[in-house]
Amino acid sequence: MECIFCNIDKESIIKKNELAFAIKDKYPHSKGHVLIIPFRHYENFFDSTNNELEAFSDLLFKMKTYTDEKYKPVAYIVSVNAGKKAGQVIMHAHIHLIPRY
Repeated sequence: MECIFCNIDKESIIKKNELAFAIKDKYPHSKGHVLIIPFRHYENFFDSTNNELEAFSDLLFKMKTYTDEKYKPVAYIVSVNAGKKAGQVIMHAHIHLIPRY
């Protein structure tokens, strides 16, 4: 089965760095919900390298600033589902940034 994150349309990318990219969630929990995804395919967030963790952090803060300016939320949920039993649906590591209003 092909991974949808590995085959993402490059025009869907909002921001990126060397190791990760951010896109809008296809089924958002709220306006501005984004995913931060490593370019390297691996399932579990806990298998991230230190460099990938830094790339996630870089994009997480950049996307928070972007979302603050565009949507003006009052709070955020930062979420990682690590494994099927935790609710992970797409088996490619990723982080959710979910604005709250």
